[in-house]
Amino acid sequence: MNHKIFFQSSIGKKVVMASTGIFLMIFLLLHLSVNLFLFSGEKAFNEAVFFMRKNIFVRIMEYVLAIGFLIHILLGIKLHIENKKVKGEVDYAINSYFSTTFSSRTMIYTGILILCFLVLHLINFMIPMKYSNHRHLISDYNIVVSLFKNPFYTFIYVFSFFILGIHLNHGFQSSFQSLGLSNKKRLVWIKKFSLLYLWFICSGFSIIAIWFFFNS
Repeated sequence: MNHKIFFQSSIGKKVVMASTGIFLMIFLLLHLSVNLFLFSGEKAFNEAVFFMRKNIFVRIMEYVLAIGFLIHILLGIKLHIENKKVKGEVDYAINSYFSTTFSSRTMIYTGILILCFLVLHLINFMIPMKYSNHRHLISDYNIVVSLFKNPFYTFIYVFSFFILGIHLNHGFQSSFQSLGLSNKKRLVWIKKFSLLYLWFICSGFSIIAIWFFFNS
């Protein structure tokens, strides 16, 4: 099977989905590590953001990340539509419903909600921090902290990471399965690591938002 046929196949699409998904999960760890500098104060956080912004490797990875995210979204929608066609028969759909988890059944919907949050996140954080004409008047730290003072935004922020947790609950495990890295012995550890990862990521981002909402 040549590369073109492979990537057009269902298995090939799932491999690409899994690869881009793992790449995005690694990015979340990096993003959280920078955000944790918020607890060290304004100077430390601003310096961490400045380092990331001026680092040529990180700047290249931003474009790779954007492409990877776009591929992940488009393939996710395409696979969802294809699966809908395959599961068209009523009896199959009923059996499938009871044999799958809530996370797996709602992947497309949680993915769309995450995309909506990402757009809001870019508008509120990335654009003001990188492209605003007034960014020299207000520090990156103050942009973040001021947003977390807003109860509506903080609620949306925390809720979005709850939705991300649901998405990751299935996505993390299925990524290893799609890449052929999962078996009966490894599955137990993959599930444990998956749970640890999603709790660390989702609670980490949420705690930061809640902390600064009550303490800023």
